[in-house]
Amino acid sequence: MILTRRRLVRAAAALPLLATPGLLRAADPDLSALRDITGDAVPIGPEERARRLARAQALMRAHGIGAVLVEPGSSLVYFTGIRWGRSERALLAVLPVEGQPCIVSPFFEEPRMRETLAVPAEVRVWQEDEDPLAVVAGFLKDRKLAGRPVGIEETVRFFIPDTLARDLPASKLVSANPVVRGCRMIKTPAEIALMQKATDVTIAAYRWTWERVEAGMSQADIGALMSAATRKLGGSPEFSMALIGESAAYPHGSRKPQKMTDGALLLMDCGCTVQDYQSDVSRTFVKGSASAEVRKVWDQVRQGQQVAFAAARLGAPAGSVDDAVRAQYERWGYGPRYALPGLSHRTGHGIGLDGHEPVNLVHGETTRLAPGMCFSNEPGIYLPGKFGVRLEDCFHMTEAGPKWFSEPPRSIDAPLG
Repeated sequence: MILTRRRLVRAAAALPLLATPGLLRAADPDLSALRDITGDAVPIGPEERARRLARAQALMRAHGIGAVLVEPGSSLVYFTGIRWGRSERALLAVLPVEGQPCIVSPFFEEPRMRETLAVPAEVRVWQEDEDPLAVVAGFLKDRKLAGRPVGIEETVRFFIPDTLARDLPASKLVSANPVVRGCRMIKTPAEIALMQKATDVTIAAYRWTWERVEAGMSQADIGALMSAATRKLGGSPEFSMALIGESAAYPHGSRKPQKMTDGALLLMDCGCTVQDYQSDVSRTFVKGSASAEVRKVWDQVRQGQQVAFAAARLGAPAGSVDDAVRAQYERWGYGPRYALPGLSHRTGHGIGLDGHEPVNLVHGETTRLAPGMCFSNEPGIYLPGKFGVRLEDCFHMTEAGPKWFSEPPRSIDAPLG
């Protein structure tokens, strides 16, 4: 299992809170002032999924690919609606260049699989003593695709194409990135609307949480408040990270316990999903009066966000956004490049069904920005042993240029705008 930021934060949030008198608001918060704001969120419908398949098939034809093989995960949700965990029992979707997809399922799991299947599809099953990749090969042979290249979605585990290569020796196995990325990187208005709703939930949860942060609260206490507010507002929390003081000097924190005190800096990085689509917003607060040094760095990060936003021009290489920020930071004496104090991570990442998905705003990325692409904008500055500041807002590319999902804050004195 890969230890991601989201798994780290979920594990921390699952720890029980100590309901000492000073922390009752964190242990058992009063959520009565909040209401679900996601009731008008429109889920992805059958027409949208049909357009996705048509787009994928057009890209397959353009790249000479006969079919694409997909495992459980966000791409399976994207194309079929199926929500499924990965195990040693393979469940697979085969997207052919023409006609309906095929779902290859363990026999005893077929009824449960159909509960989330959201597209017309042929279903072929395999028994416990059978080879599921032989079933895939049989489908491709029946569709007269056995001699054409098969695209493998980039997160598929090695044993699956390795077995398919033995079952289908006449087919060349290739990357499905031109097809899957070609579809998923360009968000439709329906997807963008869901991402906007998820962002609205996160911003509303921040406003509620920040008012209730008190001296003596731990990082886990604050994260739990944020998660509770997110749920009440209608979102499903993905991560609610809170970093106090020196912990904020490290982008994903440290194991050293920290508690809020008067004048302490608090960096929060939080996101949720609405109908599977994600938000990702970071804010840096100070409880009380900010020092001159913290204020200076906060203002520089705010300027860094604006530099990135201005550099996000249609047709520009995605890496040029990161280059513009890093050049400005180096003029201020940070770095160079990823050296600290400075910006030790990329300026931003793609976002959609996954919190992190291709492509990234990072040096060397040549993919050109196009309408429908969505990114985080988070050029933090970190001073090891002291503190760090990160402001993060996501944006999407339109025909007129970039557009924010959430407006960046104006000043450290108005950290939520």
